[in-house]
Amino acid sequence: MGASGKVLLVEDSKFLRLVNERVLTKAGYSVTTAADGEEALRFAQERLPDLILLDLLLPKISGPEVLRKLKESPATAVIPVIVLSSLSQRNEKKLLEDGAVAYFEKSGLDLDKNSDRLTAIVETVLGRITRQKLGLEQPQI
Repeated sequence: MGASGKVLLVEDSKFLRLVNERVLTKAGYSVTTAADGEEALRFAQERLPDLILLDLLLPKISGPEVLRKLKESPATAVIPVIVLSSLSQRNEKKLLEDGAVAYFEKSGLDLDKNSDRLTAIVETVLGRITRQKLGLEQPQI
């Protein structure tokens, strides 16, 4: 299956934003980037991406607050959000309860190895959403 879809990448680190954008673009995704929580919410409303990759530690509006606002808005509530953070996974349960579909520590992405892990994560989630829309897979609760 060829990669396609619109991804909103929310990351305040310019280096990580560029690296992840390059990896996702190379895999065939249309990537929009945001450097802070305000941009993330604005771009999510304007562009309605298929998936959002969200850092937790953001300027202006924090990642958890962005997630909460995304899930409160009817326009963006259905967009799957994958949280990428350098924080430990002790926050994972709360983030999943708040509406994230997955949580990954940035250290696990092996960006220095030209990682395919990020694109694999994105493909898995988008594939699951597509199958749900087609009625081939039941939504996970």
